[in-house]
Amino acid sequence: MVELKSPAEIQRMAVTGRFVAEVLSELRTKAQIGVNLLELEAVVRERIRERGAVSCYWDYSPSFGRGPFRNTVCLSVNDAVLHGLPFDYALRDGDVLTMDLAVSIDGWVADSAVTVIVGTPDPEDTRLVRATEDALAAAIAVARPGNTIGDLSAAIAAVAEAGGYPINTEFGGHGLGRTMHEDPHIPNQGRAGRGFWLRPGLTIAIEPWFARGTDRIVTDPDGWTLRAADGSRTAHSEHTVAITDTEPLVLTRAS
Repeated sequence: MVELKSPAEIQRMAVTGRFVAEVLSELRTKAQIGVNLLELEAVVRERIRERGAVSCYWDYSPSFGRGPFRNTVCLSVNDAVLHGLPFDYALRDGDVLTMDLAVSIDGWVADSAVTVIVGTPDPEDTRLVRATEDALAAAIAVARPGNTIGDLSAAIAAVAEAGGYPINTEFGGHGLGRTMHEDPHIPNQGRAGRGFWLRPGLTIAIEPWFARGTDRIVTDPDGWTLRAADGSRTAHSEHTVAITDTEPLVLTRAS
C-alpha cells in the first residue's frame, strides 16, 4: 500500500534527511587510506546516539539476509555494492567505497548512499561512480506529478546503457516514510509511461547502482554483503525524494 505524506510530514522527513546528509558528508572526509571500516561504523553509532535517532539497519531482518543486521551503516568495498557488513578492513589506495545510511528521527525515515574513491582513482572507477550519480540526477529530474515509476526506471536505464553498464533489477529504489521500505518498488530498468503514477506526497528512495562488468550478484558468506558476480567494481548513489505539486524535493542533499 502506498501512503502519501502531508507537507508537514515531508518536512519532518526533511529533518531526518539533513541528518543523514550530514553524517554521510562526515564519512566522506574520514574515508581515507588506512582508516578501518569499523572506525566508520563507530562514527555513525556515535552520531546516532548524540542525535537520539534510530538506525534502520540495526536488527534489520529481511528475508534475504542472514539474521539481524547488527550495524548502523552499510559499507561496501570494491566489488561489493549493497548491504556491505562492516568488518575489520583498513581502506587501501584506489578502493571504491559505498556508504549507505538509513535513519529514523521522531518516527520519520530518510535513506541515502554515496560512493567514494579512496586515494588514487582509477579512471574507469571514476566513470562508474559518475554514471550512478548521473542516473540518480536523471531520475530525480522526472520525479514529477503526471509521470510514472517507469519514467524513473527508464531514465536510470538510459544512463546505464549509454555507459555500457549492465542493469540488475533484483534490488532498486523503494517508497519510505514511517519505515525504511514501503511501496512502490522502483527498479533500475523499466518502460517510460508504465507503472504507478507519481503523485504529490509520495516519498521515495531512488538508488541506481551498477557494476562495471555484470548484472549478476552473489552473496558473501556473511549472509548480507552483495557483490558483483564477476568481481568487477561497483557503485551506488541514492537520495530520498518527495514528489510535490511542482519540483521534486531532495530531502538528503548536503547543504
